Order: sequence, then structure tokens, then C-alpha cells
Amino acid sequence: MATNNDFGAFIEKLTISPTPSSSVPSSLHGLTFAIKDIFDVEGRVTGFGNPDWLRTHTAATSTAPVVSSLLEAGATSLGITIMDEMAYSINGENAHYGTPINPIAFDRVPGGSSSGSAVAVAAGLVDFSIGTDTGGSVRVPASYCGIFGFRPSHGAVSTTGVTPMAQSFDTVGWFARDTATLKRVGCVLLQQPHLNLTEPSQLIIADDCFKLCSVPSDLLVQPVVRSVEKTFGGTTVVKNVNLGEYIEENVPSLKHFMTSDDDKFCIPSLMALSSSMRLFQRYEFKINHGEWISFVKPEFGPEIGSRIDEAIRTSDEKIDLCLSVKSELITALSTLLGDKGVLVIPTVPGPPPHLQADVAALETFRSRAFSLLSVAGVSGFCQVSIPLGLHENLPVSVSLVAKHGLDGFLLSLVDSLSGFI
Repeated sequence: MATNNDFGAFIEKLTISPTPSSSVPSSLHGLTFAIKDIFDVEGRVTGFGNPDWLRTHTAATSTAPVVSSLLEAGATSLGITIMDEMAYSINGENAHYGTPINPIAFDRVPGGSSSGSAVAVAAGLVDFSIGTDTGGSVRVPASYCGIFGFRPSHGAVSTTGVTPMAQSFDTVGWFARDTATLKRVGCVLLQQPHLNLTEPSQLIIADDCFKLCSVPSDLLVQPVVRSVEKTFGGTTVVKNVNLGEYIEENVPSLKHFMTSDDDKFCIPSLMALSSSMRLFQRYEFKINHGEWISFVKPEFGPEIGSRIDEAIRTSDEKIDLCLSVKSELITALSTLLGDKGVLVIPTVPGPPPHLQADVAALETFRSRAFSLLSVAGVSGFCQVSIPLGLHENLPVSVSLVAKHGLDGFLLSLVDSLSGFI
């Protein structure tokens, strides 16, 4: 278990020295990193955030390629980080191993499920860390802990040797305190050693999405717009869009997931998109882990347990519709963004919630968060969460989303904006 001097980030301190390869540039030489307890490390049992999982599984016989590539590029691992049980939360609270301390806001959750990985970076314990993002598990803790978090395009980074949560959405993401490190790590993981800056064809502001957020929209949008103008001399087209209306009009299969909701801050189409995403994730989670859960009958924390119970009861009734939603959304967003367009949205609806917050209030926040997170989650597009400092002494962020496969473009863009944001 972690001690207070490491903010509770690590479940195991484990130094793994670099393994320089003659075929791999030592681009990460001198950097340290942390590994979420979801990645295989040869000779170690991958814990997946749950003691019963740890108890019933054997040691990995090989190391996840993602970890190996970082070691080969010269980085040194300092340990394995705490995560939410079975990657099934965005809060960062683990009933068995404890909750890592948010270094920016001690009385707030650190965000999950890659909680320890985000905390290790935010606390300055390592230079960068790796995590996974299925429904938001890199983007959320990055926002809550005031650091950069990158969710790559689905399939852009290998998930071999990574315990699956829901494979149609699982991605390997990474955290850093600065954009230079974020980009250096991205070059290795994306296997793109040379990333050149390209001006975005347009900057699209999702006005309605910022109305979901408790932070004034100008504080989130204007830094990005000003930075793009300064970087490219004001030639980038800036447009405003009602993203919810656009998606409702162009993703017809969403009508099967629409519900009436009295929440005035709800965007119906994005709530439907979230419902589709979460249903598909529950279904795949059941396929991946239902048999183990039925056989072992593991002990889960209360909130995680109720979600897992729901997943185990999930049928395949609407899965074909989920696939239609995904296909239609990819087409719709590709048309909206065009060639190298960038979508600007809030990462989450506001600052991190309090530790052990009221369950009802937290569920409202979660539902709004997933409506935002589902845009990249369902489409498989790449997204980066950018810290914007503090508002009322709490960390806030904004996100940029780009088309599938434009990860290098997005990393270079964020790196170029860092001097102004």
C-alpha cells in the first residue's frame, strides 16, 4: 500500500530500468514514469484494482508492448499505480487500496480509473505516466488533477498485455505536466518520431456543451481561441456550433436511446450517445469478465458492485443499434470537422467533486460528464485535456478533439499552444 509521502499514488514501488534498443531512439532518456495496475509486467500479477482478481490470477509471462517501448526509449519506471476496481469508475476512489490524494485539491476526488497514474504526475513523483481510457479514465483524472491527458484514436496504441474493460472503447493514454513531455511520449507510443506542426483548418466551438459546465465558458474557450490566433496569425477559421443539435440530426439511430429528461442542463442527443456507449461497454465487460465474477464472487466496493451487477444482467438486445450509432457518429463528426478541423469542448462539467460526495449529486455530475466524454469515446477520435489553471482554487480544463488518426497533428498543435495558454 502507498504511504502519505507519495500521495497514495502507488500500489507497488517497482523500479524497472531502461532497456535501450539499437533500433529505438533514446528519446525518453532520463525520464521517469508510472504504470497503471492494468498493464502486464513480466513476473508480476496484474491487479486490475481488486484483491480477488490479484489472488486468482497468475504472474504475467511477458510485458505489455506499450511498457516495453517506453523502457526501450530510455525511460525508467518507478512503480505501479492504484486504479479503480476493474476500471469501472471515473471517481478514483478504491474501497480496498485507498484513494490517491489529489495534489491540487486535497478534499476532492482525483478522478479515475487511472487515478494513481494522474496523481503521480500531478505530485511530481514521475515525469509522465500511462493509463487507460475507456469511458474517460485518462481525460477525467487529468482534468481533476490539473495536468495534460491524452486519449489517442481507438486502436492507435497497442492494447496487447492490457487487461480489457470494453475493447471497442479501450485506449492506452498518457499524462504529463507539460506539452513537450506529452509529445515526446506520444512520438514513442504512436511510433511517429517526427511530428510537424500544421495549422488547423477550423476551430469549432461546441457552444451548447459549455452550458453543461459550472465554469464560465469564456474562461475555458477564450484561452484556446487566443492561443490559436497568436500561433497562426489569426488565419484559422473559428466557428460556433450547437453540437447536440448537429448530432441529433445526423445520427438517426440515437432516437432509440433518447429519453425525456427534466434536467435543463441536459443535451438529449449527447445523453443518448452516452447511454449507447455505456450499454455497449457493459455488454463487453460482461463478455470479458462475467464468467470470472460468477465463479469467484469477488468483493467490490458498493458503487462499483452495483455497476458490475448491472453489467452482468446486460443483454445483446440493442448492441446492433450501438454499432449503428458509432458508425453514424464517425461519419457525422468527420463531416463536421473536415480536413484537420478541431472541436473544442469541456473535458468535464466542472471542478472535481468532493470526496465521498452525495450519491445523487454525484450521479447528476457523472451523467453530464459522460455525455461530454462519449463524443470521442463512441467515435474513437483522439482527444487531449488541457489544464487551464485554477478557478475558485479548483483545477479546470478544456479539451480538443480531432479525427481518428490525427493524433500526431493534435499533439503538435497542443505543444504549439502551450506558450500562450
